[in-house]
Amino acid sequence: MRDLAGVAALVTGGASGLGLATARGLAATGARVAALDLTPGEAEPGILHLACDVADEGSVVAALDAAEAEHGAARIVVNSAGVPGSMRLVGRDGPVDMGRFAQVIGVNLLGTVSVMTKAAARMMALEPLGQDGERGVIVNTASITAYEGQIGQGAYVASKGAIAAMTIQAAREFAAKGVRVLAIAPGLFKTPMASEVPPEVVEAITSDSIFPRRFGEPEDFADLCLSMIRNPMLNGEVIRLDAGVRLRAS
Repeated sequence: MRDLAGVAALVTGGASGLGLATARGLAATGARVAALDLTPGEAEPGILHLACDVADEGSVVAALDAAEAEHGAARIVVNSAGVPGSMRLVGRDGPVDMGRFAQVIGVNLLGTVSVMTKAAARMMALEPLGQDGERGVIVNTASITAYEGQIGQGAYVASKGAIAAMTIQAAREFAAKGVRVLAIAPGLFKTPMASEVPPEVVEAITSDSIFPRRFGEPEDFADLCLSMIRNPMLNGEVIRLDAGVRLRAS
Protein backbone atom coordinates (compact mmCIF):
# COMPACT_ATOMS: atom_id res chain seq x y z
CA MET A 1 0.00 0.00 0.00
CA ARG A 2 2.38 2.64 -1.26
CA ASP A 3 0.06 5.65 -1.61
CA LEU A 4 -1.53 6.34 1.79
CA ALA A 5 -3.27 9.59 0.89
CA GLY A 6 -6.94 9.36 1.82
CA VAL A 7 -6.60 5.88 3.31
CA ALA A 8 -8.32 5.38 6.68
CA ALA A 9 -6.01 4.35 9.53
CA LEU A 10 -6.42 3.41 13.20
CA VAL A 11 -3.70 3.70 15.85
CA THR A 12 -4.24 2.42 19.39
CA GLY A 13 -2.26 4.01 22.19
CA GLY A 14 -2.44 7.06 19.94
CA ALA A 15 -2.36 9.78 22.60
CA SER A 16 1.34 9.47 23.47
CA GLY A 17 4.64 7.75 22.77
CA LEU A 18 4.94 5.33 19.87
CA GLY A 19 1.27 5.58 18.98
CA LEU A 20 1.17 9.36 18.78
CA ALA A 21 4.34 9.50 16.67
CA THR A 22 2.86 6.90 14.31
CA ALA A 23 -0.47 8.73 14.10
CA ARG A 24 1.39 11.93 13.20
CA GLY A 25 3.53 10.11 10.65
CA LEU A 26 0.48 8.62 8.98
CA ALA A 27 -1.34 11.97 8.99
CA ALA A 28 1.66 13.57 7.27
CA THR A 29 1.21 11.14 4.36
CA GLY A 30 -2.40 12.25 3.92
CA ALA A 31 -3.94 9.20 5.61
CA ARG A 32 -7.18 9.77 7.52
CA VAL A 33 -6.10 8.87 11.04
CA ALA A 34 -8.10 7.94 14.13
CA ALA A 35 -5.98 7.77 17.31
CA LEU A 36 -7.55 5.60 20.02
CA ASP A 37 -6.56 5.81 23.66
CA LEU A 38 -7.99 5.38 27.14
CA THR A 39 -7.69 9.15 27.55
CA PRO A 40 -7.91 10.82 24.12
CA GLY A 41 -5.10 13.12 23.05
CA GLU A 42 -5.44 16.83 22.37
CA ALA A 43 -6.89 17.87 19.03
CA GLU A 44 -4.41 18.37 16.22
CA PRO A 45 -4.68 18.63 12.43
CA GLY A 46 -5.27 15.39 10.55
CA ILE A 47 -5.92 13.21 13.61
CA LEU A 48 -9.28 12.23 15.07
CA HIS A 49 -8.75 11.40 18.77
CA LEU A 50 -11.21 8.87 20.23
CA ALA A 51 -11.63 7.29 23.65
CA CYS A 52 -11.13 3.53 23.68
CA ASP A 53 -10.36 0.92 26.32
CA VAL A 54 -8.83 -1.90 24.27
CA ALA A 55 -9.55 -4.36 27.10
CA ASP A 56 -13.29 -3.68 26.78
CA GLU A 57 -14.91 -5.20 23.69
CA GLY A 58 -17.82 -2.77 23.71
CA SER A 59 -15.43 0.17 23.84
CA VAL A 60 -13.43 -1.23 20.91
CA VAL A 61 -16.54 -1.71 18.76
CA ALA A 62 -17.78 1.80 19.61
CA ALA A 63 -14.42 3.36 18.73
CA LEU A 64 -14.18 1.45 15.43
CA ASP A 65 -17.73 2.49 14.58
CA ALA A 66 -16.98 6.16 15.33
CA ALA A 67 -13.78 6.10 13.28
CA GLU A 68 -15.52 4.38 10.37
CA ALA A 69 -18.37 6.88 10.42
CA GLU A 70 -15.84 9.69 10.05
CA HIS A 71 -13.22 8.15 7.74
CA GLY A 72 -14.60 4.90 6.36
CA ALA A 73 -13.36 1.43 7.29
CA ALA A 74 -9.65 1.37 8.14
CA ARG A 75 -7.20 -0.30 5.79
CA ILE A 76 -4.30 0.42 8.17
CA VAL A 77 -4.24 -0.58 11.85
CA VAL A 78 -1.33 -0.04 14.24
CA ASN A 79 -1.72 -1.54 17.71
CA SER A 80 0.59 0.17 20.20
CA ALA A 81 -1.62 0.39 23.31
CA GLY A 82 0.03 -1.32 26.24
CA VAL A 83 0.85 -1.29 29.94
CA PRO A 84 4.01 -2.28 31.86
CA GLY A 85 4.00 -5.50 33.85
CA SER A 86 6.86 -5.67 36.34
CA MET A 87 6.29 -8.60 38.69
CA ARG A 88 8.18 -11.73 39.67
CA LEU A 89 6.53 -15.07 39.05
CA VAL A 90 7.48 -16.03 42.59
CA GLY A 91 8.42 -13.16 44.90
CA ARG A 92 8.91 -12.53 48.60
CA ASP A 93 5.16 -12.81 49.16
CA GLY A 94 4.81 -16.03 47.18
CA PRO A 95 3.37 -16.76 43.72
CA VAL A 96 2.45 -13.91 41.39
CA ASP A 97 -0.87 -12.15 41.90
CA MET A 98 -2.91 -13.65 39.06
CA GLY A 99 -5.22 -10.64 38.99
CA ARG A 100 -2.29 -8.32 38.20
CA PHE A 101 -0.91 -10.83 35.71
CA ALA A 102 -4.27 -11.09 33.94
CA GLN A 103 -4.59 -7.30 33.77
CA VAL A 104 -1.36 -7.04 31.75
CA ILE A 105 -2.43 -9.88 29.47
CA GLY A 106 -5.86 -8.27 29.11
CA VAL A 107 -4.50 -5.00 27.78
CA ASN A 108 -1.34 -5.99 25.92
CA LEU A 109 -2.44 -9.27 24.35
CA LEU A 110 -6.22 -9.55 24.45
CA GLY A 111 -6.63 -5.85 23.66
CA THR A 112 -4.37 -6.20 20.64
CA VAL A 113 -6.20 -9.31 19.44
CA SER A 114 -9.58 -7.63 19.95
CA VAL A 115 -8.70 -4.60 17.84
CA MET A 116 -6.83 -6.66 15.25
CA THR A 117 -9.63 -9.15 14.63
CA LYS A 118 -12.49 -6.66 14.68
CA ALA A 119 -10.64 -4.32 12.32
CA ALA A 120 -9.52 -7.21 10.08
CA ALA A 121 -13.11 -8.42 9.69
CA ARG A 122 -14.06 -4.97 8.41
CA MET A 123 -11.05 -4.81 6.09
CA MET A 124 -11.97 -8.13 4.54
CA ALA A 125 -15.30 -6.67 3.37
CA LEU A 126 -13.56 -3.85 1.45
CA GLU A 127 -12.73 -3.80 -2.23
CA PRO A 128 -9.16 -4.97 -2.98
CA LEU A 129 -6.64 -2.36 -4.11
CA GLY A 130 -3.89 -2.41 -6.73
CA GLN A 131 -2.35 -5.26 -8.67
CA ASP A 132 -1.84 -7.35 -5.53
CA GLY A 133 -5.45 -7.08 -4.40
CA GLU A 134 -4.46 -5.87 -0.95
CA ARG A 135 -7.28 -4.93 1.41
CA GLY A 136 -5.30 -3.80 4.42
CA VAL A 137 -2.34 -4.15 6.77
CA ILE A 138 -2.04 -4.54 10.53
CA VAL A 139 1.11 -3.75 12.53
CA ASN A 140 1.18 -4.93 16.14
CA THR A 141 3.70 -4.00 18.83
CA ALA A 142 5.68 -6.82 20.40
CA SER A 143 8.94 -6.24 22.33
CA ILE A 144 12.50 -7.55 22.45
CA THR A 145 11.48 -9.03 25.81
CA ALA A 146 9.65 -11.62 23.71
CA TYR A 147 13.12 -13.00 22.90
CA GLU A 148 15.17 -12.13 26.01
CA GLY A 149 12.70 -12.20 28.86
CA GLN A 150 14.07 -10.45 31.92
CA ILE A 151 13.60 -11.56 35.51
CA GLY A 152 10.60 -9.82 37.03
CA GLN A 153 8.87 -9.19 33.70
CA GLY A 154 6.84 -12.39 33.43
CA ALA A 155 3.46 -10.87 32.59
CA TYR A 156 4.89 -8.40 30.08
CA VAL A 157 7.03 -11.09 28.44
CA ALA A 158 4.05 -13.42 28.17
CA SER A 159 1.92 -10.75 26.52
CA LYS A 160 4.56 -9.62 24.04
CA GLY A 161 5.81 -13.12 23.29
CA ALA A 162 2.30 -14.13 22.32
CA ILE A 163 2.00 -11.16 19.95
CA ALA A 164 5.27 -12.13 18.27
CA ALA A 165 4.17 -15.77 17.95
CA MET A 166 0.77 -14.83 16.50
CA THR A 167 2.22 -12.70 13.72
CA ILE A 168 2.88 -15.46 11.19
CA GLN A 169 -0.27 -17.35 12.22
CA ALA A 170 -2.53 -14.32 11.68
CA ALA A 171 -0.73 -13.43 8.44
CA ARG A 172 -1.38 -16.93 7.11
CA GLU A 173 -5.02 -16.86 8.17
CA PHE A 174 -5.71 -13.41 6.69
CA ALA A 175 -3.72 -13.94 3.48
CA ALA A 176 -6.69 -15.31 1.53
CA LYS A 177 -8.44 -11.97 2.04
CA GLY A 178 -5.45 -9.78 1.17
CA VAL A 179 -4.73 -8.53 4.69
CA ARG A 180 -1.10 -8.45 5.85
CA VAL A 181 -0.02 -8.81 9.51
CA LEU A 182 3.31 -7.61 10.88
CA ALA A 183 4.86 -6.72 14.21
CA ILE A 184 7.62 -4.47 15.52
CA ALA A 185 9.64 -5.55 18.57
CA PRO A 186 11.05 -2.31 20.01
CA GLY A 187 13.88 -2.05 22.49
CA LEU A 188 14.10 0.82 24.96
CA PHE A 189 12.25 3.89 23.66
CA LYS A 190 11.45 7.33 25.03
CA THR A 191 7.85 6.69 26.06
CA PRO A 192 5.84 7.22 29.26
CA MET A 193 6.31 3.51 30.03
CA ALA A 194 10.11 3.88 29.92
CA SER A 195 9.97 6.36 32.79
CA GLU A 196 9.40 3.37 35.11
CA VAL A 197 12.73 1.77 34.18
CA PRO A 198 15.41 2.37 36.89
CA PRO A 199 18.37 4.52 35.72
CA GLU A 200 20.88 1.72 36.36
CA VAL A 201 18.88 -0.61 34.10
CA VAL A 202 18.76 2.05 31.39
CA GLU A 203 22.52 2.48 31.62
CA ALA A 204 23.08 -1.27 31.41
CA ILE A 205 20.85 -1.65 28.37
CA THR A 206 22.15 1.34 26.41
CA SER A 207 25.79 0.50 27.15
CA ASP A 208 25.19 -2.92 25.59
CA SER A 209 23.72 -1.50 22.39
CA ILE A 210 25.78 -1.95 19.26
CA PHE A 211 24.81 1.47 17.84
CA PRO A 212 23.46 4.01 18.55
CA ARG A 213 23.83 4.04 22.34
CA ARG A 214 20.62 5.86 23.20
CA PHE A 215 16.92 5.47 23.75
CA GLY A 216 14.94 5.09 20.57
CA GLU A 217 12.79 8.06 19.60
CA PRO A 218 9.09 7.44 18.93
CA GLU A 219 9.69 8.82 15.44
CA ASP A 220 12.14 5.95 14.80
CA PHE A 221 9.29 3.53 15.46
CA ALA A 222 6.91 5.52 13.25
CA ASP A 223 9.41 5.56 10.37
CA LEU A 224 9.73 1.76 10.43
CA CYS A 225 5.99 1.33 10.74
CA LEU A 226 5.36 3.45 7.64
CA SER A 227 8.01 1.53 5.68
CA MET A 228 6.38 -1.77 6.61
CA ILE A 229 2.94 -0.53 5.63
CA ARG A 230 4.22 0.64 2.24
CA ASN A 231 6.14 -2.54 1.35
CA PRO A 232 3.73 -5.23 0.10
CA MET A 233 6.35 -7.98 0.28
CA LEU A 234 6.60 -7.68 4.07
CA ASN A 235 4.15 -10.05 5.71
CA GLY A 236 4.16 -12.35 8.74
CA GLU A 237 7.38 -10.78 10.00
CA VAL A 238 8.46 -9.47 13.42
CA ILE A 239 11.19 -6.84 13.08
CA ARG A 240 13.41 -5.91 16.03
CA LEU A 241 14.01 -2.18 16.44
CA ASP A 242 16.61 -2.04 19.19
CA ALA A 243 20.01 -0.73 17.99
CA GLY A 244 21.32 -4.27 18.28
CA VAL A 245 20.91 -4.62 22.05
CA ARG A 246 20.39 -8.03 23.68
CA LEU A 247 18.81 -7.80 27.12
CA ARG A 248 20.56 -9.17 30.20
CA ALA A 249 18.69 -11.49 32.54
CA SER A 250 17.95 -8.62 34.95
